[in-house]
Amino acid sequence: FVATALPTLGAGPIAGVFVDRWPKRPTMLLMDALRAILIVLLLLVTGMPPPPFQLPPFGQLVAIYLVVFLATICAQFFDPSRLALVGDIVSEPDRAHATGLLEVTRNLAIVVGPPVAALLYFRFGVLWALIINALSFVVSFLALLAVHVSPSVVRPEPEQQAHFLREFASGLHFLMGNRVLMTIMVTSVVGMFGISAFSALGIFFALQNLHIPASLSSFLSVAFGVGAMIGAFLAGLFAPRIGVARTFWLSILILSGLLLVYARQTSFAPAVVVSFLFGIPYAAIGVASDPLLLHVTPRTLIGRIFSVIITIIMLSILVSTTLVGYLASTVLHDFHARFLGLAFGPIDTIFTVGSLFGLLAGMYAMVNLRGLHLAREEEELQNGMKTR
Repeated sequence: FVATALPTLGAGPIAGVFVDRWPKRPTMLLMDALRAILIVLLLLVTGMPPPPFQLPPFGQLVAIYLVVFLATICAQFFDPSRLALVGDIVSEPDRAHATGLLEVTRNLAIVVGPPVAALLYFRFGVLWALIINALSFVVSFLALLAVHVSPSVVRPEPEQQAHFLREFASGLHFLMGNRVLMTIMVTSVVGMFGISAFSALGIFFALQNLHIPASLSSFLSVAFGVGAMIGAFLAGLFAPRIGVARTFWLSILILSGLLLVYARQTSFAPAVVVSFLFGIPYAAIGVASDPLLLHVTPRTLIGRIFSVIITIIMLSILVSTTLVGYLASTVLHDFHARFLGLAFGPIDTIFTVGSLFGLLAGMYAMVNLRGLHLAREEEELQNGMKTR
């Protein structure tokens, strides 16, 4: 986690400035190529070289962390470039659907990736697991080669580029002055307490509240992942009809309500169902947030805005995870109470508080995003008014 968090915090804002300077598709191609090369380099620490050239165990560990660190830096350039490229090639009315498909594939990889990686490792060894991993970036590279970008989408001329710090400051100034972007960032930070609690303390909730063995806790994660895939697909279909802004704040409220319900579970089967349902609005939030960001952000600032928001979210994850871990292990370690006939322990109490923070974040977004409509929504709204 540290090997991915540190480059996100350190390189993210810097990468955003260069993403706004550079052409998007070539940047993505370069990052895919670099990540494929980095994974191939890991083969050097798997015992392939003859004994005189093999690294000691500590050297292998350092090499693995270094590759993860560098690959995460590449992602800081790839991800905002992908968002900007989606904005370039997909019209605003179709962006929610496009983002939904991206989220479906991402969640599919999260659900399928770990068991497939384990199967490859134990069946064929680490060599083939790494080769398949490297090939995944090659496939992404080839897919990007097939993407055609309009010639009108060009890199800014050198004279349009200011000093690095001035460029970064201009992006930060735009972010701080934009109501929609600040709403996305504030709700993400406030709501992250509940998400971090669900993620970090999930195994302890399974053991202490659901009274199941650790081996069964993976079913909760799988249920969540399947729900996220379905949620991303449904959000891509229905967000343009419901309204992207409404989908965003409504999903936060539903997610927080489901976390409150999940905190009261004491049996395995109902918890699996709630975990599945929990994944649906979680994915819908991501599907709605990207079109909102593209709607209010000039193309020349997308890299900086996206990178700063992601950096702030990562920082909030670190703080929230540390806080919930501290509360569960010290302050609330022996906490037990009853309120309105309900029993509360340390983990479900933290989940409950997290859900309340999420409800506050959802209501904040509901107020701040009221009246915001994207292109197709605005047309349908005007047509509806004309027919009255």
